Amino acid sequence: MPITSKDIISLSDARAKLTELCEEVRTQGTEKIITKNGGSCAALIDAGRLDHYHRLEREQIHVGLLQEAVKGLNDLKRKRTLTLAQLKTRHGR
Repeated sequence: MPITSKDIISLSDARAKLTELCEEVRTQGTEKIITKNGGSCAALIDAGRLDHYHRLEREQIHVGLLQEAVKGLNDLKRKRTLTLAQLKTRHGR
């Protein structure tokens, strides 16, 4: 769901309407951007959606690790390896 101008609310308005905003976010699935001094400072989103975002972030990390593992296995198959001494020389340690 795209953010519209009605989903951008000042911190002072958010304080005054927090209960209503929470109910709207929970029941309608909207997200609110809270601003302070004209700049965005926080977001109000449904807790379930936040959990979903965190799961996606973890999955992305896992996919990246799996891709690196596959790359490492392919390097081993192709004999593209370094000795410990070569690795230390390459990285100056």
